Amino acid sequence: MSPTETTSTEPSREEERPGAHADAPAARTRADRFAEELAELKIPDPAAGRASLWLRAGALLMVAGAALAVAAYALSHGTRDPLVQRDAITLGLGGVTAAVAGSALFLRYSLTGFLRFWMARQSYDIAQLADRLLERDARK
Repeated sequence: MSPTETTSTEPSREEERPGAHADAPAARTRADRFAEELAELKIPDPAAGRASLWLRAGALLMVAGAALAVAAYALSHGTRDPLVQRDAITLGLGGVTAAVAGSALFLRYSLTGFLRFWMARQSYDIAQLADRLLERDARK
């Protein structure tokens, strides 16, 4: 290899735009392969509002459960009637359960977006590494 030749791993401007050149199908096929791989993984569409609805429901359940538990604690210590205290204890346990369930929902749906991006990034990096290895083997 002469000093004037470079081995750039970055695509040129023509390769970045699909359909810019008739002889640049590699950029389009990589994107097509990526889209096909994502379809095979059956990843739900991130634009769907259902995930954000569950995220909000989890946050609401977490806050409401904690508030219910605190209110039940105050109620159980504000009376001497054992029947009211037992009802307050039951309400407090329900509040703690709701807060734990809401926390699990919130955590699950808040991490979904990050993990989806991470998996897509890993897939892209592995495909790029495979292309580099194939180019290296082809030059030998």
